[in-house]
Amino acid sequence: MPDLIVRARGLSKRYGDKAVVDGIDLNIERGQCFGLLGPNGAGKTTTLKMLLGNTSPSAGELTVLGLPVPAQARRMRERLGIVPQFDNLDPDFSVVENLRTYGSFFGIKRREMDARLPALLAFAALEGKADASISELSGGMQRRLTMARALVNDPDLVILDEPTTGLDPQARQLIWRRLRQLLGQGKTLILTTHYMDEAERLCDRIAIVDRGRILVEDSPPALIRQHIEPQVVEVYGPQLEVWCEEFAQALASRVEQVGETLFCYCEDETALLRSLADHPALHFLHRRANLEDVFLKLTGKELRE
Repeated sequence: MPDLIVRARGLSKRYGDKAVVDGIDLNIERGQCFGLLGPNGAGKTTTLKMLLGNTSPSAGELTVLGLPVPAQARRMRERLGIVPQFDNLDPDFSVVENLRTYGSFFGIKRREMDARLPALLAFAALEGKADASISELSGGMQRRLTMARALVNDPDLVILDEPTTGLDPQARQLIWRRLRQLLGQGKTLILTTHYMDEAERLCDRIAIVDRGRILVEDSPPALIRQHIEPQVVEVYGPQLEVWCEEFAQALASRVEQVGETLFCYCEDETALLRSLADHPALHFLHRRANLEDVFLKLTGKELRE
C-alpha cells in the first residue's frame, strides 16, 4: 500500500435530500500534486471542507495525514497549509507581521519564526517588502504572501484553492515555479483550478468531479489519451455550416460546435487540413488534444452558474 496522505472511502455529504458529495473514493500519495477539477457546483468546495475538517461527512471514512477526520482534525491541521481562494491577509499588519501572527497560531515562538522569515520572504519573492503594508502590494505579491503564509508551519500537505485566479501570466509562471519547488521538497499538494493548462502542467494525477461524483481519475496524459482523439482543429469563419456538412462531418472522427467555433476531433487530420486549404475564407487552429478537451467532453459545455 503506498504512503497515502489522503484516504477517503464512500465520502458523502448531504444537505437534506441533496447529495453534494456522493460517495467518492480518494487515494492521494505523498509527494504528489493532485488536481481536483470540476465545474461550479460539482462538489469540490464541499470535498475540501471535509478534508480540512470544517464540515463533517454524512457518510464514509476519511483519513488525512494518517489521522481520522473530523475526529482528529485539529491535530491534522497542525501539519497542513492552506491557500484559500481569496486572500485574507490582515490589512493592518505589514508583510512580516502577517507571517509572525500566523506563526503564533501554531505556537511558533518569535525567535524561531524570525529565523524562518528570510526563506519565506524569498519563496514569495518579497525580500524587499518585509515592512511594507498589505495595501502597498500588488495582487500578485499578495497571492505569493498568502502562499508563503501557508508554509510557516512547514506543512506536509498544502491545499491550494484556485491559487492563480486573476493573476497575470508572469505571476502565474512564478507561482508555478514555487509549486514545483514545494514538490521538490517532498510536500504533497492538492490543487483546485479552472485553468486546465495549469492542471495539465502541474498535476501528477487528476480527478474530474461533477454532480458530487468522480467521473474519471488518472494522470493528465492518460486522461487525454483515453478520452479524446489526439488531433483537434478549431474552425470559424463565413460559410462554416456549409463546410461542416459537406466536409468536416465526413473527414473528422467527431465534430462539435460551440458558439461560432467548430471543433473537429481527428485521429488523422491530414484530409481535414487539405480541405481547409481549399477554403481560404475559413480560419482555423490545429493543435494537439489537451485536458480542457477532456474536461468539456465529460462535464458538458453548458454554462454553470
